[in-house]
Order: sequence, then C-alpha cells, then structure tokens
Amino acid sequence: MSTDFSGISARYEHDSLIQKSAAEKLFGLLAINKADDVLDLGCGTGNLTRKLRGMTEGRVVGVDPSEGMIREAASQAGNDISHMVIGAEDLAFDDEFDVILCNSAFQWFGKPQKALANCCNALRKGGRMGIQAPARMNYCPNFISAIEAVACATGTKEIFAGFRPPWFFLETADEYGAIFKEAGFSVPFARIEELTTLHSAAEVMTIFESGAAAGYLNQEFYEIRLDAAYCDEFRRIVKDTFTGQGAENGKVELLFNRIYLVAVKG
Repeated sequence: MSTDFSGISARYEHDSLIQKSAAEKLFGLLAINKADDVLDLGCGTGNLTRKLRGMTEGRVVGVDPSEGMIREAASQAGNDISHMVIGAEDLAFDDEFDVILCNSAFQWFGKPQKALANCCNALRKGGRMGIQAPARMNYCPNFISAIEAVACATGTKEIFAGFRPPWFFLETADEYGAIFKEAGFSVPFARIEELTTLHSAAEVMTIFESGAAAGYLNQEFYEIRLDAAYCDEFRRIVKDTFTGQGAENGKVELLFNRIYLVAVKG
C-alpha cells in the first residue's frame, strides 16, 4: 500500500546510502566547532545527529516532521541529544544555534521561504546553515525515466495522473542562493554538482525506496485512492526500468544532481 517516512523509518538507517554519502561534503563545508550548538533539520533516524554529537560539546537537537523517524532516532541516541517532532515551517527557536545542518531534506519543504525565515531566526548572528539536497527537476535521470514508464503503463497511468509532486526543486545555484538571501542570509557557497555512483539494479531500487517512494507512493500526494495492486505494479515497473539501465556487468550508473549551499546569518 502507500508509503511515507514513518512507514520506512525502521529501514531508513540501513537503506539511505546516497543521503549519507552526500552528507560528508556538507560536514566539511560547515566546519563545525567544538562549542557549536547544532540543529539537525530533517534529521530522519538520527544517523547524522549522532555524528554531530561527536563533533561538538554544545547542544545538539534533531527535528523531523515524521513521528516514526523521531521515534527511531530517539531509540538509538543518548540523553545528550534532544529530539522533536516538528517541520521546518513550524520551527520556533530564537537565536539558539550556531549551525543548522539540513541534509537531503530541503526538497521536502512545502513553504521554503517560511522555513528559511524560521531558520534565520533560530541562528545566532554569524550562525551558518548548510544544505545538501537533490536539485533540478531532472534531479535523478534514472528515477525520472522509471517514473515516465509508470506514467505511460496501462496498469498505472490512470491513477498516476492524479499524482501531485511534493518536492521543491530549483534549476540553478543562483536561484537557491536568492531565496536564502531573501530570508536574511549571505551565501558564500552554492554549487550544483553531479554525483555518479555504480550500483546493482537491486541497490538502486533500495535507494529509491529510501526516499523517493515516500513521495511517489504516498497517498497524501494523490487525488485518487491508492490500492495494493497499483503500488505493486508501480514498483514492478520501476524495478524493471532500473534493470534495463544496467550495463553488461549489470551495474547501473546512478546520477543525482545535488545542491550544496552554505548560508550565513548577518
């Protein structure tokens, strides 16, 4: 049946291969200090929140709108990390943090301008925010090709016509920088990069299930009621597409366009 982040929370820690690998560069860009108070925005199951705990002796807080994700994160963390079920659009912190880390979550912000205003309020003067997220409408050509197959297939096209994408994508680094500047930040670094990795078709399907499926197979984003037959056929088509993308050695070249951005509160 339908899928959301609470539904995938138990396996997210293991399956979110791309999200975790892309985060390494973001850590380097933020250069977190030992005394920094840090907010992990869209923390998921808390893998990076726990890593942040080892980088600073300051306060560490993880927030996410998914109850399932926060429940999983809290179950694996010690008492020295705080967790809250809250979305970026509802943050109510005031001058409390030196750093906000937002890894693979920015694309889910339904009201990005409001979210960024809240983030600016949450930071102290000179505080910095770093994001890493899929960028451009063609954020992953492999996924887009599979979804185009779903949109055309006899068994799925009628229901898929009622799908309304939940994601927020911009096409250029300058466009991303502009919305941060509108919220009161300066933007010393913003770049869209292509990240290419090799995987088996089964691994690509696992990566798809770790994030994209929470949009494409989420009842919240459909005008028509989903049923098990649709979800099963959707997954079959996507899996077959990934298999067809494999080279002679069976490996799929998986490409993501990703925005890396660091913003500073004036």
